[in-house]
Amino acid sequence: MALLKLRPSFKDYLWGGHKLVDEFNKDYDGDILAESWEMSCHKDGPSYIVGGAFDGMTLSEYIDKNGKEVLGSNCDKFEDFPILIKLIDAKKDLSVQVHPDNEYALKNEGQYGKTEMWYVVDCEPGAQLFYGFKNEISKEEFEGRIKENTLTDILNAVKVKKGDVFFIDAGTIHAIGKDILIAEIQQNSNVTYRVYDYGRKGADGKERELHVDKAVEVTKRMPPAEKSFSPDIASCEYFTVDKLYLDGEYFSKVSGMVTDKSFVNLLFLSGNGEIVCGEEKMSFKKGDSFFLTANSGEYEVSGKCEALVTVVK
Repeated sequence: MALLKLRPSFKDYLWGGHKLVDEFNKDYDGDILAESWEMSCHKDGPSYIVGGAFDGMTLSEYIDKNGKEVLGSNCDKFEDFPILIKLIDAKKDLSVQVHPDNEYALKNEGQYGKTEMWYVVDCEPGAQLFYGFKNEISKEEFEGRIKENTLTDILNAVKVKKGDVFFIDAGTIHAIGKDILIAEIQQNSNVTYRVYDYGRKGADGKERELHVDKAVEVTKRMPPAEKSFSPDIASCEYFTVDKLYLDGEYFSKVSGMVTDKSFVNLLFLSGNGEIVCGEEKMSFKKGDSFFLTANSGEYEVSGKCEALVTVVK
């Protein structure tokens, strides 16, 4: 098979909402669905293949069975699968947090660090997020602000709208605000250091753990650097992301190519239609995610949709 439909793992973090069920067709019966891990080989939340000869197999198991060739030669430099793709529904504010780089994470956590990007899929009017600091600060001020619970006063608050993109290098302090739904493409890591969590308590009635000492070690205490990725919407050594848009009338069909260099992930954020790759054909709807194996050749997407296309360059 060259065209694989994926089923995500789900996370019920306390800040989540229900839009991923109500609006993105996720098959989940809990009260809170904060995240769906749409393409994942991470042990904390794998994605699964739907239908065909490999139905029910995790993506990791599929890769093990069919060989790393299905990932493409651009992935040879990575020991593990390089990417994790999520949909995130923030009904409430997320904690203020930071991710370490590879060197620090491998030494202290036994897994890779995390660079990531956010694509704002939807948001309420006036919604905002935190992205880096307003100004460069000292280590002493950073520590003091954390202790005094005044850290958010010096963070860079950004009002968002649909289609906004944020590239978050490892070491950049950040937090998704309430009433924002995001597609996140990131390194294959689950290392997060929380520094402020609004005093919230978990299911056990205790305030959630903070990781202040580690965060202070890895945080870049300055405004985020401006970046331009044109013609891509984001790109780094781990992932390159582009946007696919079909209006169903003037633009109702588009073709792409899956070479031997990289697999392709298609994450559909709206609409419905059909994907054809070689002799294989599948329908899609809003919220669906597909994995096209490296060297699959030409594929065609038709219908009306908005999607993110992710490869490794």
